[in-house]
Amino acid sequence: MSSRFLDACRRRPTDARPVWFMRQAGRYLKPYREIRAKNGILEMCKRPDLAATVTLQPVEILDVDAAIIFADLLLPVEPMGLRLKFVAGEGPVIENPVRTADDIDTLSTTNTDDLGYVGEAIQLVVRALNGRVPVIGFVGAPFTMASYMIEGGSSRTYVRTKQMMYGNETLWRRLMGKIVDVAAPFAAAQVAAGARAIQVFDSWAGALAPDDYVRFAAPYSRALIERIRSTGVPVIHFGTGTSGYFRELHAAGGDVLGIDWRINIDQAWMEISYRSAIQGNLDPAVLFGPLAEVRQHVTDLLRRTGTRPGHIFNLGHGILPETPVENVKAVVEIVREFRP
Repeated sequence: MSSRFLDACRRRPTDARPVWFMRQAGRYLKPYREIRAKNGILEMCKRPDLAATVTLQPVEILDVDAAIIFADLLLPVEPMGLRLKFVAGEGPVIENPVRTADDIDTLSTTNTDDLGYVGEAIQLVVRALNGRVPVIGFVGAPFTMASYMIEGGSSRTYVRTKQMMYGNETLWRRLMGKIVDVAAPFAAAQVAAGARAIQVFDSWAGALAPDDYVRFAAPYSRALIERIRSTGVPVIHFGTGTSGYFRELHAAGGDVLGIDWRINIDQAWMEISYRSAIQGNLDPAVLFGPLAEVRQHVTDLLRRTGTRPGHIFNLGHGILPETPVENVKAVVEIVREFRP
């Protein structure tokens, strides 16, 4: 399969800059809201027909260069033995968080087949796209997964997570190892179902100091990424709030470094000596501005990355729920039309 997106992942020249968006299947799209009004997030993830439908919506509406499968980072915690639910206004909640050695001992690493519904959704999407654009699969990075599992949901301080990290490193390492042993086969199953790239999301890595990232998180991200790369597909490694140590994030692996908007993309790319492709990194809030301002920000970003092959245009995080869809469409057109 030839595609702009996959060529850019491999730092090959492309006829135009590839563009896709994190959270491109989401509440800013009316057809998504109509499905979401009748179904919970977990139900949408677990019904391959619904997951496939919402995955395809942005490809049809926006004409992006890749489809990312509609799923949730936390789906793997269920086959591990944790009870997951989504609470309105609060997001994901794990009812039996991991706090003790016994909790970690009882976590299963052998039930990843229970996530087969994600592979089924990917197969449906691949069939529907018929080679038009590739499908991206994804998994959560070990630190982000561990944080959710320990905190029982999202957190501002990550105190419980860091208590385990600093207070019982043996326990921490056992938990991280188990997460890798679940995430790697889950990613491989997505590739087997037809995903042509995998993005590893480290959504909470920005909670760490640089040295702590290197000590407590990077070895497990590296192990996971290497296992995914052994399937033959490119890996995008994305971290949020990591502009203070994006070099360390890059050193942990991946064919593509995904960065948020808190650093200039040309600086980041230059400082990793262009050793991988780069993805990003428009501030999602720019899409709420007037079209002239959107155009200025997008073209400035495209100029910064110049003519060097290997830039994938994306936001520095996911599309926000109230984003005007016309502005998202406009971004795709501006990127397509841009000539340096």
